[in-house]
Amino acid sequence: MPLNTKVLMTALCIAGSVCASAQTGQDFPKAWKWVGEEELALSCKGSEKDKVLNVGTKDLTEGDFFTEIETQLPFVPEGSSNPTLSPDGSRIAFTRGNDLWVAEIATGREVRLTDDGSATILNGYASWVYYEEIFGRPTRYRAFWWSPDSRKIGFYRFDNAEVPVFPIYSSYPEDYDRSGMGLSYTQKAGAAVPLEGVSPTGGSVRMTRYPKCGDNNPKVRIGIADVETSSVTWADFDENEDQYFGTPFWGADSRFFFVQREPRTQNRLDLYAVSPEDGSCKCIYHEEYDTWLDWIDGMLFGKDGLYMVRSFETSWQQIYYLSYDGAIFTRLTDGPNWRMSLLDVDESRMKKNPDGTGATVFFVAERDSRVSSALYSVRKGEVKAVSHPQYHVSRVKLSPSRKYAAASISRCNVPDQLWIFDVGKPSRSFKVADSADGMDLGSMNLPQLITMTTRDGFTLPALVCYPESFDPGKKYPVHMDIYGGPDTPMVTDSWAGSRRYDWYAANGIIEIVADCRASGHNGRKGLDMIYGRLSEVEVSDFVEWAEYLQSLPYVQGDKIGVEGFSFGGTMTALLVMDHSEAFHYGIAGGGVYDWALYDTHYTERFMDTPANNPEGYARTRTVDHASNYPVRYGSDDGSVMLKLTHGTGDDNVHFQNTLMLADALQKAGAKFELMIYPDGMHGYRGYQGDHFQNANREFWLHYLKGVQTTR
Repeated sequence: MPLNTKVLMTALCIAGSVCASAQTGQDFPKAWKWVGEEELALSCKGSEKDKVLNVGTKDLTEGDFFTEIETQLPFVPEGSSNPTLSPDGSRIAFTRGNDLWVAEIATGREVRLTDDGSATILNGYASWVYYEEIFGRPTRYRAFWWSPDSRKIGFYRFDNAEVPVFPIYSSYPEDYDRSGMGLSYTQKAGAAVPLEGVSPTGGSVRMTRYPKCGDNNPKVRIGIADVETSSVTWADFDENEDQYFGTPFWGADSRFFFVQREPRTQNRLDLYAVSPEDGSCKCIYHEEYDTWLDWIDGMLFGKDGLYMVRSFETSWQQIYYLSYDGAIFTRLTDGPNWRMSLLDVDESRMKKNPDGTGATVFFVAERDSRVSSALYSVRKGEVKAVSHPQYHVSRVKLSPSRKYAAASISRCNVPDQLWIFDVGKPSRSFKVADSADGMDLGSMNLPQLITMTTRDGFTLPALVCYPESFDPGKKYPVHMDIYGGPDTPMVTDSWAGSRRYDWYAANGIIEIVADCRASGHNGRKGLDMIYGRLSEVEVSDFVEWAEYLQSLPYVQGDKIGVEGFSFGGTMTALLVMDHSEAFHYGIAGGGVYDWALYDTHYTERFMDTPANNPEGYARTRTVDHASNYPVRYGSDDGSVMLKLTHGTGDDNVHFQNTLMLADALQKAGAKFELMIYPDGMHGYRGYQGDHFQNANREFWLHYLKGVQTTR
């Protein structure tokens, strides 16, 4: 049965004894893990020893479970990238000079597994668009994967020769001299090269292989290296097809390397079992959808099949079981699930149900709430809540037999609490620690969750924080933070403290963080509406947010500002240029102002290719909206203002975007503000981050509060 609110609030609390001196919430455990069936180790801030809680007796003892570095390498090969230990601990795989290598730990002997690495051939090292959009930044460009038996390495070989080069100029000749990002430039998005025929003081250029919409993508071959024989078997895919390959994975028995493939249109997905012996490929799963398909991610691997999350069938995400031979495919859940994350599976009672329904799958999802995730289990189609659905759950750790779950729960105005959830008997669940101990929550500027329903029936969430000493009889200006990108929400009913809100509250400004239908709260129904027309529907939703705010008696309707970065920068520029009656002021940072200028995989997923959707690209070209911006020199009365910011070293959303929008605004005779950050990347750090914050705060004080500044 689900854990109810009464149980949650009245369950036994032992928080005071877990971490010593819990006076300000600073002693809330920073990490926890199970070290036995009923023993939970807690790493406490400021404590030399870890605590071990016996969840049966509630006794506490001391231990030492977090001090060791569990993944520490015995050595790091010179000049290596992404050194990765084999599962058996006998070898280290790495890339060097864009070739794949292994080093034996016992002897230090190195073996080169590929020999054609070059400036354009990358073995086991990701091409930029794969790193950014498919594998993800945490991979640090790694594109190789050990087999569980430590005998083989699957890897991707990228041929960048036909990927166009995009130059990123710096006024500094050497990477280490560059401002803004400093050492982060060592990421190999493109090496700095001297400008030919130009004085050494003339700066440098990073030559990046970046495919913009319609450009050639890197060609990909998939290899499986045998570390014993140093031989490579190539999978039977045609590298000349216009296609993408997703993150692969090994089967638990190391017999097959499983590879996901999509065509460039990204509306079909095939999963192949690749044989390491001869490279033959067997398709075991096929999926199609009218708009786009996301990659399979976060699978659980059982004895005879895998468990995965897909969203093609019900407009919501569901869990499916797929046998490794592709013969069995079963949906295990129903209902409005979103942001599903699979945690663990228990197949001990599955013998009578080989279709996967007999297994118990544990997962986290937004199911009973659209803005907070809870812990659930499902077996034979019955979904049970383990944690309370109205509290956002995070950092879930299941005990070895899955009898208990340790997790943090919170809300936007309820600080993190560490709970032990009894999976079978929720009434026995209890609170272990509370980060609110010693906090004066009444003095903090905390948000409230609100919703707004659009004219066509979509319910959208926001977090709003009111000024200090708020008086509903007065009128206040509003600052709205937005993003708006596909399935990327900003609103979660979880604890984040008051830092985001403090400055606005102290300066008499209502702060609101709002989402649109593209953010994912309404499942595929909301997401599919943006296909082929990226940014149009999203802008309409944010305008409705402004209209809702203007209807409130305590809102100063002609003083609503909006701010966003990246996709949020695109939204902000469009809102101020096209809807200055709704949003009067805006700061747009690092935005895409022509979707044809952004990368292939991201943009074409939602827009198709420029050749297939020329009208859509033309309609959504932000630079063409510059003439709608109403502020001109000689007629500026301070009622509307747009500020643009961008980092010149941005290798994700190129500075080219802001240059083109600035040029369009200048052609229109517009008055606007512009701040560039030399060599700044996609987000400003260090002194640039400080400058960005201080400059923006002055902007908001001037335009929202009428504070006179020198501008």
